Amino acid sequence: MSTAAPSRTSPAPTPTPTGSVRSRGLDWRIRFAVLSTVWGFSFLLIKVGTGAYAPFQVTFGRLFFGTAVLAVAMAVRRDRLPGGIRTWMHLTVAAFLLNALPFSLFAYSELTIPSTLAGICNATSPLWGMALSMVALSEDRPTRRRVAGLGIGFLGVLTVLGAWQGFSGLDFGGTAMALLASLSYPIGWIYVRRTLAGSSHSNLSLTGAQLLLATIQLAVVTPLFTTLPTSFPLVPLLAVIALGALGTGFALLLQYGLVAEVGPTTAQMVTYFIPVIATAAGVAVLDEQLGWNTPVGALIVLAGAALSQSRPKARAAAQP
Repeated sequence: MSTAAPSRTSPAPTPTPTGSVRSRGLDWRIRFAVLSTVWGFSFLLIKVGTGAYAPFQVTFGRLFFGTAVLAVAMAVRRDRLPGGIRTWMHLTVAAFLLNALPFSLFAYSELTIPSTLAGICNATSPLWGMALSMVALSEDRPTRRRVAGLGIGFLGVLTVLGAWQGFSGLDFGGTAMALLASLSYPIGWIYVRRTLAGSSHSNLSLTGAQLLLATIQLAVVTPLFTTLPTSFPLVPLLAVIALGALGTGFALLLQYGLVAEVGPTTAQMVTYFIPVIATAAGVAVLDEQLGWNTPVGALIVLAGAALSQSRPKARAAAQP
């Protein structure tokens, strides 16, 4: 899923030596493609899961199985949960902003909007992140390139939503929830950057604790707003398990390796493939319909996001 910070659901990653990562796994391009596919299909899995289970139940299952994967990884690497009350308090806020809230909003949004639209809304996270960081982070100064990228990106959003048609046929509630979910991520990233950056704990330890706290939050909320299902249809259940184990836990482990090996700038390029894969999956598997403005608007959004996050090339040194 999209990133305007090094990681979608983790406090700022601390890269490990590049060589050690390269020697152990597959080529980073293969892992990059796998991560793009897993996160792209997550919106389809949400749609399938909410076909039989309440959105809060889908989110709880996603967090539960994602936490289980990270717990196994921590056990294998003999990593421990972080200590300190302040760290856990900050992680509780991060868990809400980066996991519990956006995951729930996306699940609720897909009750009324296609998975393709949810995936495209997710691609606006870098735009929200860039806009917020220029206001909240003193080191991120507005430039012409960033302002132009933001303008182009949000023009793409209006194209996707069919603004010139008066947003005809658009479900405002579902779309608003998907956009709010995308906005929640950069708010969470900025909070983490201000409170947990430079932590002595490992990324795996911090994110494992964060997902655990988000799971607890959903464990409290879910019984208050839902009732226990009377049946457990197999396909939606498998979709929820895959969403958590693959789309959350396994995907985060993949992302850590990519950030460590090729750096956050290259790793975050996965953002630009997620809506493409989400759209292809929704059309091919769920037979969702697309108007011409959806893919065109998505390309404009991605172009704006890429421009807003790009940096001008350094001028070549003058030759004697």
